[in-house]
Amino acid sequence: MLKSLSGRVPWVPLVLIAVVGMVGRLEFMRNLEWRSLDWRTQLRTRFQSPPDPRLAVILFEDKTEQELKLPWPVDRSVHARMIQLLALSEAKVVSWDVILDASREGDGDGVMGEVAQAAIAAGTQVVSAAVTDPNGSETGQTGPTRPLAHVEGDISRLLGDEHAFVPFAQLRAVSWYGFADTPSGNDGVCREIPLMVRVGREVYPTLSLQTLLLYFGVNVDDVRVRLGDAVYFPVGNRRFRLPVSADGRFLLNYRYDRLGLKTDFPTYSYGDIFFELTQLHLGDRKPGPPPPDFKGKVVFIGQTVVGKADTGQSPLAARSPLVYVHANLVNNVLAGDFAREVPGVFAWGLVAGLALLGVGVNRRGKPWELVWFSLLVLVLYGALAFALWIGFSLWLALMAPLSALAAVQFWQVVVRVRQEQRAKEQIRGMFNSYLSPELLNRMMKQGGLSTVGSERKPVTILFSDLRDFTSWSERTRQDVLIAQLNEYLAAMVECIHEHGGTLHKFIGDAVMAVWGDLVSEGPAEDTAKACRAALAMQKRLEELNRSWAERGQHTLRMGIGINHGVVLAGNIGSPRRMEFTVIGDAVNLASRLEGLNKELKTSILTGESVYTLVSQRFDLRPLGGVSVKGKAEPVAVFELNPDFKG
Repeated sequence: MLKSLSGRVPWVPLVLIAVVGMVGRLEFMRNLEWRSLDWRTQLRTRFQSPPDPRLAVILFEDKTEQELKLPWPVDRSVHARMIQLLALSEAKVVSWDVILDASREGDGDGVMGEVAQAAIAAGTQVVSAAVTDPNGSETGQTGPTRPLAHVEGDISRLLGDEHAFVPFAQLRAVSWYGFADTPSGNDGVCREIPLMVRVGREVYPTLSLQTLLLYFGVNVDDVRVRLGDAVYFPVGNRRFRLPVSADGRFLLNYRYDRLGLKTDFPTYSYGDIFFELTQLHLGDRKPGPPPPDFKGKVVFIGQTVVGKADTGQSPLAARSPLVYVHANLVNNVLAGDFAREVPGVFAWGLVAGLALLGVGVNRRGKPWELVWFSLLVLVLYGALAFALWIGFSLWLALMAPLSALAAVQFWQVVVRVRQEQRAKEQIRGMFNSYLSPELLNRMMKQGGLSTVGSERKPVTILFSDLRDFTSWSERTRQDVLIAQLNEYLAAMVECIHEHGGTLHKFIGDAVMAVWGDLVSEGPAEDTAKACRAALAMQKRLEELNRSWAERGQHTLRMGIGINHGVVLAGNIGSPRRMEFTVIGDAVNLASRLEGLNKELKTSILTGESVYTLVSQRFDLRPLGGVSVKGKAEPVAVFELNPDFKG
């Protein structure tokens, strides 16, 4: 039973899939998969909707530095004014992706703390960035920021350190902070972002998560973290679920950047917003377009000053402000736009199914169908991976499965090509003795195996036989007999091959050849070739007889019969022994015509069908009707002049 099963199950494709699946776990293959996801993300920008309207980004860039005439980092009193302006604009959350630690103190620190406190009291939450660092200071417990109290799992796997840089004391005392750590992958691209980090033995929310908690008004004590599962927190009657890995990372569905597209995040210059909101809230409003409406929005603030830029590589750009990482993450949650990975069992099950389908095509289809199927499978799988990501943010593994499919399909094509080669070699071996090399090559080009099927077709049959062979063989030494007979048969076969005939068999000293069974140029031309072969055989026998006579050997005489008719041509026999031949009344008559030569004292006789086809091209003499065994009526017989030179 096991042996029978092993013969039916296509083990090689399954083994290839398993091997490529293991290779897919290697780092270089994982990096290729990430890169393929980036390609899908880049293509998606042409079709996606704009981001959640509750988000906006303000960037402190070179233009702002020049307009404010203040080198970066600016005094915190300037940032205090920005908080004040955004609070007056009724922004819901102002999230600073800027490290405002105590390493640079100034008079503006106290002002910024006071303004932040006033803004929070007015309903605009303020959160600033911290970052884990072995050289940082202790986080301390002053202010509203507190660690996550309900964390299940191994926190040692979280990104973090024993220390951190946190906002300066005046700001930390009145507002929240979140960790802005945005680690990149092995290829330098930010794709999986932590929602919490470890500082010492405590776990703190990142800037993105802290921003979300402030936006929804969630107390940190109500947050539940299950590493390897998700972060849970309640919002009214709804419970949010943010999936995370065992190391606390969130698969970022990165959609929006600073690419100049209509679907990008609305991004504003720090300096422009500073002046426009100042005029709107604290001065005389000049004519012109109104400033952006920040009411109820989450406003992220980052900086891109040359030489001090907080930038990195994103799936959409080689150099992008890292504030967009946090903005995209918050957008994922606000819009319910999560990236989800298609389970590997589905991806590899699909690959296995397509591979087995390819096995069926290989067994039943033609070679070109297998090639087209292979290309179609690869294209369709790739198109499916792109479509799922673009339309549904479903990440179907692409590179390793595609490599597995390519390997299996390549193997299928190689196997099929090898099968075709073996079949041709089998046919070549089968007919090598029957056909001339030129005719054999021609037959193979015209279809190989397909030309050897059993079917009825018009052919021309030639039988030749030696006269008085029995008496000659009885009085001749065996070795001499065999040598002379082989020389004779080799010469006759050469004549048949030279004129495009198929050698079917030797029957003792008799030879059977056919024209039109494998390759045909039409009945008339096939018959003409058979007649030329018969004339060449008689001439060649004359040459052999002269040579044998000179050597003192016995000379031979030969009779030839030629007939044309419809026969059954194909492989005939038993399962143990098959033979390619032709059968039918036309074959029997050709054999009878050959035998009549002895009675009619002729050397080449043909049937009436041969006369009808080639009488205008050869010297054929009618001999009248002759009774033939197996025929009720006499058969018209014609003699082909053996001295004819046409």
